[in-house]
Amino acid sequence: MENIILIIPSYKPNRQIMMEFMEDVKEEFRNIIVVDDGSGKEYADFFQEIEKKGITLLKHNVNLGKGRAIKTAFNYALNEYEHMIGVVTADCDGQHHIKDIIKCANKLKENLNKLVIGSRDFNESHVPLRSRFGNKMTIAILGAFVGLKVTDTQSGLRGYGKDIMKRFLNISGERYEYETNTLIDCKESNIQIEEVPISTIYIKNNSTSHFNPIKDSIIIYKIFIKYIIASLSSFILDILIFWMLIKIFPQFKVGIITEIVVVIIIARILSSTYNFFINAKMVFKNANRTSIIKYFILVVLQMLISAFTVSEIFLFTHISSTVIKVIVDAVIFIINFIIQREWVFKNDK
Repeated sequence: MENIILIIPSYKPNRQIMMEFMEDVKEEFRNIIVVDDGSGKEYADFFQEIEKKGITLLKHNVNLGKGRAIKTAFNYALNEYEHMIGVVTADCDGQHHIKDIIKCANKLKENLNKLVIGSRDFNESHVPLRSRFGNKMTIAILGAFVGLKVTDTQSGLRGYGKDIMKRFLNISGERYEYETNTLIDCKESNIQIEEVPISTIYIKNNSTSHFNPIKDSIIIYKIFIKYIIASLSSFILDILIFWMLIKIFPQFKVGIITEIVVVIIIARILSSTYNFFINAKMVFKNANRTSIIKYFILVVLQMLISAFTVSEIFLFTHISSTVIKVIVDAVIFIINFIIQREWVFKNDK
């Protein structure tokens, strides 16, 4: 493993577990970086003992988070190891067996342009309920909102090629959300993910983990909340404009179908313009001239579909046109997001 650097972020670790882990990895890796992420004075002697074993120790004066610890190690490795082709990150809490770390390192050598992930099986009976639930929820959310299929979204055992390391230094996120953000960037940038099956290990019901299932999950999921806010605010704006105009238009004494169609067109033009700028700046962050053209082609198609569907349903049912529009556009809302993600704002590089 001369060309692969092992990175181990650490915050107030279990001393015995981590020391045994360090003895195992030292036999396989020539270069190891441990990041003390602000563990405090009570851990100073422990980390000094690790450093005496010939392991590179980087320190944060205060706890800055796992994401920042990984980026600190990335930056150091890129500057100090000219022979390096990539790194493998592993957690310090004994959840990764040395044979699995080696397996991921070997897979990385064959896939330097991919993100390598050691993936666990959460259906095994010994997996703690909070870990099983949290991971499966994140898997479902990533699949629904990002279109990314990964079987272990929160694995700390990962392999990064040198070029991917440079790219991921600019990824936002300082704590546990950083690793989720790198997965989203892989989807947006067409970086393939190579999953390697590994053992599913939980020591003392995962009591050594510093992951807070409520606080850290909120941080991880806030990226998805932006998707929902942007889309729902556009949806609400469209409905409000439609409702206000449908109250005004009867005084022009045009046919009810003409009235519905014209109002839908006006409402959709205004709300879609707002939606484009919100998605381009806050959500997909990949707007260009091509995406503008694609977006408004999509808007015209959806506008016609919405106008036709609402008008036809109104003729047959005579239900309030606003109620019909809410139902029809709720379906279009889901389809719209997928098309924007996979076509309008997709990075084709």
